[in-house]
Amino acid sequence: MRLVILDNYDLASEWAAKYICNRIIQFKPGQDRYFTLGLPTGSTPLGCYKKLIEYHKNGHLSFKYVKTFNMDEYVGLPRNHPESYHSYMWNNFFKHIDIDPNNAHILDGNAADLQAECDAFEKKIKEAGGIDLFVGGIGPDGHIAFNEPGSSLVSRTRLKTLAMDTILANAKYFDGDLTKVPTMALTVGVGTVMDAREVMILITGAHKAFALYKAIEEGVNHMWTVSAFQQHPRTIFVCDEDATLELRVKTVKYFKGLMHVHNKLVDPLFSMKDGN
Repeated sequence: MRLVILDNYDLASEWAAKYICNRIIQFKPGQDRYFTLGLPTGSTPLGCYKKLIEYHKNGHLSFKYVKTFNMDEYVGLPRNHPESYHSYMWNNFFKHIDIDPNNAHILDGNAADLQAECDAFEKKIKEAGGIDLFVGGIGPDGHIAFNEPGSSLVSRTRLKTLAMDTILANAKYFDGDLTKVPTMALTVGVGTVMDAREVMILITGAHKAFALYKAIEEGVNHMWTVSAFQQHPRTIFVCDEDATLELRVKTVKYFKGLMHVHNKLVDPLFSMKDGN
């Protein structure tokens, strides 16, 4: 497990975007070799998506041979609703890059048979060869995707009832009206994400600091589902300084020291053509 600490949200977003770009370029995707990427929604990944769009427009990165699988989608919200995750992904990312729409997979929260939709999603991931890099974010209560506190740590894609804390947090996207916030969602399971060859989790802001503490300084606990990724062989937590406020000083110093070693010897971020 790695913890990468950057000074602020913008630098954390840029680091994450460069890491994703690096992984895709190193993979050398082609017509018979697609890179498979798991993607989140929410406010945290927006800066990362903006940077990826920038790299694409500058000619540094193509998504032509990339397949994506999104973490979740609300149940009962029309696909064209401005707050659906279909709308979020197309408006904030997909329409700005060269991905084939047939390769961008998002759960259908309006499917006639929701369990069949979840099973089909798992099958599509398997048929794609599994996920090379799953990018995720977390809620203040440490949930990843919509795997709310108490979720099974070996769970698969399924229908979930949202916790009240999640509904309250999402009310800002629905004019503050709790009655408009969906109460159920389809979500990949913790086990689904754990199956990815690599996982990168974005955690920014002081309001996520206690969740980061629970994720890396305490044991694995189904009440903090993000903590499961302590047991993944290749997990990277990318955070800003504000998110480290609940961590022990020695923990922060330890991981900052490792960053210098990794950046110099193991996994330097790719160099852009413009030298940045």
